[in-house]
Amino acid sequence: MKNYVSNENESVKMFNSKFLEFFTHVHPIIPVVIFLPAIIYFVYFSFIIDGMNFLTSIVLYLFGLFVWSFVEYFLHRFVFHIKPSNKIKQYIYFMIHGVHHDYPNDKTRLVMVPIVSIPLAILFYILFELILNKNVYMFFPGFLTGYLFYDMTHYAVHHFNFKNKIFIALKKHHYRHHYKDSKKYFGVSSPLWDYVFLTNERSIDSK
Repeated sequence: MKNYVSNENESVKMFNSKFLEFFTHVHPIIPVVIFLPAIIYFVYFSFIIDGMNFLTSIVLYLFGLFVWSFVEYFLHRFVFHIKPSNKIKQYIYFMIHGVHHDYPNDKTRLVMVPIVSIPLAILFYILFELILNKNVYMFFPGFLTGYLFYDMTHYAVHHFNFKNKIFIALKKHHYRHHYKDSKKYFGVSSPLWDYVFLTNERSIDSK
């Protein structure tokens, strides 16, 4: 049974308003333009302004990457794949993630729209600052780097042909989520948490 509407690079209209429809399409470079300067600023602030030592900075940065990998898995599994109980929730689900499963190769709907990613980033920063205090200055750029890697990987696995074994494995893993079982294989930039939470059945062949 085919679990998508179209596997071509085509879009479906989500709003009658051209103004609203505009904000549902995102070029993949946009997250880099928005968040890379933020990453550079936080790293600069941590080293130059706050004077954090190198080893502590590396540990916090890597910890941020690690935490993002869990957040990515959690959001994809428990938010993006929530079961809609009524028509309103079904429409919201379609706008957030369902459209991607129906049109998986739509180039303009493979990265998170800024009207969602920016508020989420601010909320995560506030949360992490409450927990980590000044340590957030090196933790958060690691977290944002993880997010950018997720967005870029997601775009790449749908539109690039890889020779690198790691990226071939990531592509196969994500394709299993789309074309074999959407209730499994939630990791995009890493399959780590699929192994931890047993949502990665190696017995299922790739597409």
